[in-house]
Amino acid sequence: MDIATIIGLIGGFAAIFLGVLSSGGEISGIVDVPSLFITVGGSYMSLFINSPIKQALGIWGIIGRTFKTHDYGEKSLVQNMVALSEKARREGILALEEGLDDLDDPFMKQGLRLVVDGTDGAVIRNIMETEMAQIEARHMEWINMLNAWAGYGPGFGMMGTVIGLIGMLRNLEDKSSLGPNMATALITTLYGSWLANWLFGPFAGKLLAHNSREMLVKEMIIEGVLSIQAGDNPRILATKLLTYMDPKARKSIEADVIKD
Repeated sequence: MDIATIIGLIGGFAAIFLGVLSSGGEISGIVDVPSLFITVGGSYMSLFINSPIKQALGIWGIIGRTFKTHDYGEKSLVQNMVALSEKARREGILALEEGLDDLDDPFMKQGLRLVVDGTDGAVIRNIMETEMAQIEARHMEWINMLNAWAGYGPGFGMMGTVIGLIGMLRNLEDKSSLGPNMATALITTLYGSWLANWLFGPFAGKLLAHNSREMLVKEMIIEGVLSIQAGDNPRILATKLLTYMDPKARKSIEADVIKD
């Protein structure tokens, strides 16, 4: 469970809750079911126009990923790559085929299989970078959907406000209802802002961070695979991969993978 997402949601709600109460208002004053229908329901329906129905329905599962922590295993990746490099130099490239089926990462398995098959390094890089680009493109489709939803929310909030104002202007003779009706009209703008700035915009940002880290790991895999294919010394391979890691993580395994 990604505690940061939980903290953000609860903390954001608490900030709104305390802000309303400290200003002398009541929570019930910002609760309006018709406004929810207009902003949340209307903006979600726009996704069905914007995207295929499979993606519009699947967006909830994608949002669920922001509540999960993801370990991309950079440290273990460096250690495994160094071990594979040592094995290849000691027993030959073909010896790597023996353990390919035990690898959990399909991307790494694909690259090493190309190495075992004797594929040229430039071809391996081209194939793996193309695969990586396609993976990122699929990720960006979902991220762009969330960004689109974040954009639709305020738009529908403004529509709801206009609808409320139209209703208010139709009943100007009732002076006592002007204040409450104006407040209700503005609630939809508030909900639209919440959708963009508290929910879907941050959800998209969290997924973009996950994507960036995953692509970094895939770049490390490509460099490791090509280093093994070129017959680099394991120390050289380890040095290449450690450059992708932050100083703290690098220091924790540097002594183990770069040996005298």
